Amino acid sequence: MQQAISAISEWMLPLLVGVILLHGIVKRVPIYSAFVDGAKGGFGTAVRLIPHLIAMVVAVSVFRASGAMDLLVKCLHPVLNWLHIPAEVAPMGILRPISGQGSLAMMIDIFQKHGPDSWLGMLASTMQASSDTTLYILTVYFGSVGISRFRYALKVGLLSDFISVLASVFAVSLFSGMIHF
Repeated sequence: MQQAISAISEWMLPLLVGVILLHGIVKRVPIYSAFVDGAKGGFGTAVRLIPHLIAMVVAVSVFRASGAMDLLVKCLHPVLNWLHIPAEVAPMGILRPISGQGSLAMMIDIFQKHGPDSWLGMLASTMQASSDTTLYILTVYFGSVGISRFRYALKVGLLSDFISVLASVFAVSLFSGMIHF
């Protein structure tokens, strides 16, 4: 099973690129010109997004450096215990909606302390893969088209991130044999 999943994951991206190129050839799309035009448009969008990205990076850095993350995890300890969320992965679950790089750094730290094949390592990997950087998405995608009122999207995004943390704990517990039906 693991070999099949590994083989599929190795070939998925090249196959996807091949299918896209083949579709473009069949539809007689000038593929290279379309790519260059898209890259030109993407450059302008990137320039418009720089202020939003800088603000997000500064906010995440201040949050982590101030010790607010540690304080938040300590305050949430009773709730984390009740939800069976280990305190070691809680900072990653909190940072994931805010910063992909921040949560990735937390995951690597978990790997170094506990190992990638440990229960915590598998949980961190599953959490990283099953959620997204909600605030980054709202900043970049909504900011690129000028949408400034996104409170409902923020609520739904953060709720889905919370559910992904709970689902990750459940799935890793189930597949590692900690939960039996």
